[in-house]
Amino acid sequence: MSANLEQFYQIFFEEASELLAEMETLLLGLDVQSPDPEDLNAIFRAAHSIKGGAGTFGFTDMTEMTHMLESLLDKLRKGELTLRSEMVDAFLQASDVLKQQLNGHSGEGQVNSAEAMVASQKLKELMTATAVNEAALLSAVTELNKAPEYSLHETPATQAIPPTNSNAPEEASANIPITYRIHFSYQNLSDVVMTKLLADLARQSSLENLSAPQQQEICCLKLTTMESEEDIWEALAFIVDPVTLVIEAEVTAQAPADNISPAADKPAVMMDAPPAESVKTPAEPARPKAAASSESSSIRVSIEKVDQMINLVGELVITQAMLAQTASQIDPVIHEKLLNGLNQLERNTRDLQESVMSIRMMPISFVFSRFPRVVRDVAAKLGKKVELKTIGEGTELDKGLIEKITDPLTHLIRNSLDHGIESPEKRVALGKPAQGTITLRASHQGGSIVIEVMDDGAGLNAEKILAKARERGLPISETITDQEIWMLIFEAGFSTAEVVTDVSGRGVGMDVVKRNIQALGGRVEINSTLGQGTKISIRLPLTLAILDGLSVSVGDQLFIVPLTYITESLKPQAADIRTVRGQGRVVQVRGEYLPVIALHEVLGLQPAAAQIHEGILVILDAEGCKAAMFVDALIGQHQVVIKSLESNYRRVQGVSGATIMGDGSVALILDAAALVSMIKQSQADAA
Repeated sequence: MSANLEQFYQIFFEEASELLAEMETLLLGLDVQSPDPEDLNAIFRAAHSIKGGAGTFGFTDMTEMTHMLESLLDKLRKGELTLRSEMVDAFLQASDVLKQQLNGHSGEGQVNSAEAMVASQKLKELMTATAVNEAALLSAVTELNKAPEYSLHETPATQAIPPTNSNAPEEASANIPITYRIHFSYQNLSDVVMTKLLADLARQSSLENLSAPQQQEICCLKLTTMESEEDIWEALAFIVDPVTLVIEAEVTAQAPADNISPAADKPAVMMDAPPAESVKTPAEPARPKAAASSESSSIRVSIEKVDQMINLVGELVITQAMLAQTASQIDPVIHEKLLNGLNQLERNTRDLQESVMSIRMMPISFVFSRFPRVVRDVAAKLGKKVELKTIGEGTELDKGLIEKITDPLTHLIRNSLDHGIESPEKRVALGKPAQGTITLRASHQGGSIVIEVMDDGAGLNAEKILAKARERGLPISETITDQEIWMLIFEAGFSTAEVVTDVSGRGVGMDVVKRNIQALGGRVEINSTLGQGTKISIRLPLTLAILDGLSVSVGDQLFIVPLTYITESLKPQAADIRTVRGQGRVVQVRGEYLPVIALHEVLGLQPAAAQIHEGILVILDAEGCKAAMFVDALIGQHQVVIKSLESNYRRVQGVSGATIMGDGSVALILDAAALVSMIKQSQADAA
């Protein structure tokens, strides 16, 4: 392929992926009883655009699939066919195959050839069955008897299709009819389908048989019509084998007026040229859409360039903080202009940082749009009726989070479908609507984004969860709270399913959810009411590049604690501190005893405050558990640029990253969830 096409590869892959996602969303939203014509038109345009781009780059597998899809959709939007549920299923299956084909061409996957063959066969069967079962078949046969006589003759199977050398115009003129010579094999066509096909051709055209007596299974026709070659190709390629279909066109000076119906009032149809090996009419390749317009309001930029820009802005923020730290030590009277300039620099730097960060922000609808298909397929497999509702699709978060939150949310929705929503019969017996509801909601709360997965199903059974936990030997406290019971479902290998299915039951989904959320600097919370439903909340930072944190000191070291895990901070009284079995310590906070995490002991530091009541306790809330972290002092709240510790040093237990402070020193960012988990595990071991 020429170099000028290779540069558009990535553009095509991105555009085709977006079009397939749009097509799937529209298909899932179609009302089979009364489909919206605009939706049908939009689905057709998406398939047509993919076909054009695939044909330009020579992706014949995608061209053939979209060609079949496009032809059926065209008949639907013109009202020639009636939409049925099996059609939507076939279209969705074809969409899945197109995604595989697209990934295969982009080097990100392989095509399941068996699945592609099944999808293609279903589309062909739909078109063939429609042609056979249409009520107009009898009237078509009647009109066929009025058309010029022709016959189908049997010839040796080895008869070759006559070669073509067409120099036909691009489309028929409104005043000059075109005579086409058409050759195709009818080996796999039934007599009924063949009769209907020829009747359609003869209805508004002059049709003449050219088949020789010795030919077998080869039909040769001479057709004079006002229709364009593209329209004829579209009409025939779905009924006959397109590989054997050859069309030759030549302009005729005149044609019998009584045999040709005027077609001037029919709007011109602009279609992509059929494959070159089947139709010899030269066609100008379509130009990629993204390169066609120079007045677009947006441009495509690789994410690597955006990340590089964010890193540079982060360094600028650090440099500005260093300048501000140094300037705070000079005389403000003497250096008034310098300080004013630095203040202006700080404001501009903050605005620049927010603008650059907004480039990576995307609406969460990019994630939510994938789940109607998941709900539809899984609910059908389980025999359940489920409606998916989405709220807050316009809520924005970092692209990096968008990509990494999809799998955890998929696990949660599948879990709600399998364990949460009851069968229609059981719901009716309980006085509930037969159709269950799963709600996805996203919202901003402070400096975080909260994503909630709610269902109106059976809810979590605390007794059943506790029994399963004891059976697996998990440590269970006598004073365990409801929140701690719910969090047990996130333990590795934990499942209350009585039967293992291909949807769930192996206990390998929910623990992955918790690990992935923690890796993103987030946390998970569960609220459930037996018989009424369950709500799982995920709290995430808005971005993976910048963190809102509280700086604390231990000895001569500075640490950053993510604000999302902090509920409060306090100075304890000596009387509130208790020692448990001579090992761990707890602190009483408003009647509740919380384990104490001595940060200097975890990290091996020398603290400035020897006793707990001489320092400060920061109350952390992670995984439904609370703990009090003992530090020397609180320094202040900061928005810091996150730097990876593992890529620059190595992994440190209890530490998730690092940042550079205004004075140039390095401060470690604490992993609050890991610290709470460590103290929880030590308590279980002591028990």
